[in-house]
Amino acid sequence: MLVVGGSPGIGSTIAERFCEEGADVLVADLRGGDVEVDVRDASLVAHAVDTVVERLDGLYTLVYNAGVVPSGGIEDLDLEVWRDVMRINVDGAFTSARAAWPHLKDGGGAILTTASGAGIRATTNRIGYCTSKAALVMLTQCLALEGAPHGIRANAVCPGFVDTPSMRRWLDDEPDSGHVLEYMASLHPIGRMGTSRDVADAFVYLASDEAAWVTGVVLPSTVDSPRGPVAEDDSSAFHQQPISEGHC
Repeated sequence: MLVVGGSPGIGSTIAERFCEEGADVLVADLRGGDVEVDVRDASLVAHAVDTVVERLDGLYTLVYNAGVVPSGGIEDLDLEVWRDVMRINVDGAFTSARAAWPHLKDGGGAILTTASGAGIRATTNRIGYCTSKAALVMLTQCLALEGAPHGIRANAVCPGFVDTPSMRRWLDDEPDSGHVLEYMASLHPIGRMGTSRDVADAFVYLASDEAAWVTGVVLPSTVDSPRGPVAEDDSSAFHQQPISEGHC
């Protein structure tokens, strides 16, 4: 299998969990991994897929976890930043799926994407991120429909706030990080932020035989908090710093 976007956090934990299950896993990432790739370049994405097929003698599961989280609203998000978000969060998923498609058609398989709760529930000051993740959700569902006749399943996981190294680095710059953490946890009915393993376990299930009849599913990590859409002034958690999700 191939994990695109395997930096420390959700991506690396997904790779580790599949290894625990006995899968042969290669990671493609901007910062190295088994294959170095920039998902904004379709030729590099195709090369990464070809490398996996050659090394593992096939490809049966593709996980697209690459992404960036820019801040900004309609008035202040730079157009080039907007375009780059779409290239990484959406175009990269499209080119990865297209490169993997003929190999998955050979014997069926799974395409899994890391979308976001922000792709199904809007937040302020994240217009590029929310829009890109909503597009990724719809791309995944379109892949499910196109792939069904070929035995290809496609599903999206939509995490809420997840405690990852990149999240912690961002919180280091917050004047009251403890309050921010409490606020983020309060948005989830279970009362805590998610862990990378929480998310990775969902991916393992969706790739497994137990999910053989599951396709086109958009799996939120939790039901919505009764607070409704998250507004920028709800907490200092929504300052201008971007959070990386493993851009590769």
